[in-house]
Amino acid sequence: MPAPSTPGASDAFVDPFLEDTPIAAAARRAIEVQQGDLSLPRPRERRVFAVANQKGGVGKTTTTVNIGVALALAGLHVLVIDLDPQGNTSTALGAVRTLGTPSVYEVLLGEIEAAEAIQTCPDAPRLGVIPATIDLAGAEIELVTMVAREGRLKKAIEAIRGEYDYVFIDCPPSLGLLTVNAMVATQEVLIPIQCEYYALEGLGQLINNISLVQQHLNPSLDVSTILLTMYDGRTKLADQVAQEVRSHFGDKVLTSVIPRSVKVSEAPGYGQSVITYDPGSRGALSYLDAAREIAHRGAAPAVSAHSQQSTTEERS
Repeated sequence: MPAPSTPGASDAFVDPFLEDTPIAAAARRAIEVQQGDLSLPRPRERRVFAVANQKGGVGKTTTTVNIGVALALAGLHVLVIDLDPQGNTSTALGAVRTLGTPSVYEVLLGEIEAAEAIQTCPDAPRLGVIPATIDLAGAEIELVTMVAREGRLKKAIEAIRGEYDYVFIDCPPSLGLLTVNAMVATQEVLIPIQCEYYALEGLGQLINNISLVQQHLNPSLDVSTILLTMYDGRTKLADQVAQEVRSHFGDKVLTSVIPRSVKVSEAPGYGQSVITYDPGSRGALSYLDAAREIAHRGAAPAVSAHSQQSTTEERS
């Protein structure tokens, strides 16, 4: 004979994952990351981004790393090229960057093919990395005397055109030949802007330089994406900066905003993105949202069954 149940006992327990709360939503999304259940649509064609801002400390490298990892964990094939001699992107993605390692330096000089320098990120098997080593620090001087010096990176990555859905090039915080190479090799510029007092300082010069590259070297270049980083909702200043950026750039600014986060700062020290280091943290969830926006903006349109049948008949 079954034991008598306590009145109301069956209603006492509520599964927290079924509750519509921020904590429950964060937990569900963290499990998606850990179990590999993320899924995002492929772009209409390969998208190549230069992640640029001449001002340092704006979250440029952090953005490159976390957007790249988020897209790769969602089933897309991603290549990250570290064009910053500091090599922080390479370190955060777990790439080997010791002296003598095949790197973007040898690729720019034409000594090796780009495919020979690609390493696989340990935490995201669909993410390839072309690392930067200390040799890259002298590359700008060496490039000055070379033929077609502004287009060397473009030529290098065209050879691996069909293998990746997204390519992100992390630019140095300057407007030299390395950054110009990145802008010639890409169609889109992603600019991270921190929500702080000096956020727009130097941004005008960056936009002017992008216009010069458009006019003389790459007419298809476009500032397609702005991401607000280091947002602190406790301050009026952060809201003012965000409003000013949105009023100037309109729908180029992603809806997602990256908050200040201790976890985001800690992750590189463990050679990881924040998405794999702490997938339930505010920083990880914000970068996942930003990656989702980027993916849906560039997504291929849905193909109906009728269209697929017509295409098959045409090919046959």
